[in-house]
Amino acid sequence: MADAKVIPFDDDRSRGSAAQRPPRRRGTGSRRTGGEQPVPVREIRGAGEARDPGEVREAGDLQALPGGAAAPDDVPGPDGEQRAGAGGLERRIASGLAFLRRRLTGDYEVDDFGYDEELTDQVLMSLLRPVYEKYFRVEVKGVENIPADGGALIVANHSGTLPLDGLMMQVAVHDHHPAGRHLRLLAADLVFVLPVVNELARKLGHTLACAEDAERLLEQGELVGVMPEGFKGIGKPFSERYKLQRFGRGGFVSTALRHGAPIIPCSIVGAEEIYPMLGNAKTLARVLGFPYFPLTPTFPWLGPLGAVPLPTKWTIQFGEPIPTDGYPPEAAEDPMLMFNLTDQVREQIQHTLYKLLVQRRSVFF
Repeated sequence: MADAKVIPFDDDRSRGSAAQRPPRRRGTGSRRTGGEQPVPVREIRGAGEARDPGEVREAGDLQALPGGAAAPDDVPGPDGEQRAGAGGLERRIASGLAFLRRRLTGDYEVDDFGYDEELTDQVLMSLLRPVYEKYFRVEVKGVENIPADGGALIVANHSGTLPLDGLMMQVAVHDHHPAGRHLRLLAADLVFVLPVVNELARKLGHTLACAEDAERLLEQGELVGVMPEGFKGIGKPFSERYKLQRFGRGGFVSTALRHGAPIIPCSIVGAEEIYPMLGNAKTLARVLGFPYFPLTPTFPWLGPLGAVPLPTKWTIQFGEPIPTDGYPPEAAEDPMLMFNLTDQVREQIQHTLYKLLVQRRSVFF
């Protein structure tokens, strides 16, 4: 594997070779381009969450039976709860079969970046949700600071040796935002050269961390997530936990200014301790083409078992948006303004991290 490199987020040049960038279309599903609206996909609800009485049932809804008739939530009958449970099982089976039919026939959509909204909602989020809710027990604050529509840029700290913090942030936005928005993360090119990982990343809506892709997503009104620390943040030693690294050259600020998109600082506490990185086998990292090779109390000494993260308690807080629509068009080329805004975002994230750490009772509770 070639040495991993990070494409600078503020590099306006075209992206790397075709082998590095995600293809525009994957699978046999139809392709969604430009500003076209995606086919509505049923919003995943938490257990026990009530359905809005005025909501229109859609063809792909779990409440739809094979014949297309909508089944009532409560099925009356002498056997009461038992019969209602059987009806729920039938609905789940019918929905699952309909999902499989669409996958086999190619009757689904992916966008130009390879994002598969239906697969993300119905499968990938369902796999991540138990880790989010039961293992890391993530607490979310300030989700109301994320706009209900339109393009916006979420900027977060990065840590944890493996990029689980980005995935947990995606679940937090998807499950807790009132509008059920999807977060499109910008990732390093290393993600897109790893087998299996590259396909899953594209399906989840990730794309290459470059200005070109970020601008296209903002133009389409998407919610874009960026972690400017990159490998410097995720691969820093445990002794430097919760100390933000350099935020690059402020490319994310320039992109936000060009599109007048608000910048939303995000602080994540808990990820630093899942893999306490006590050392870095640099020679082995160079041989494997990785930016670092972590040595933790359990990895690689315990083999595959050492790759299991510690069950820390997480908090994700979204801060107040920093508006950028009040600046003139030429502001995106002003290096002093970009420096000031970058420093403002970084300081806000760092201050919130310290505040959350003071409030935290324990790493695990």
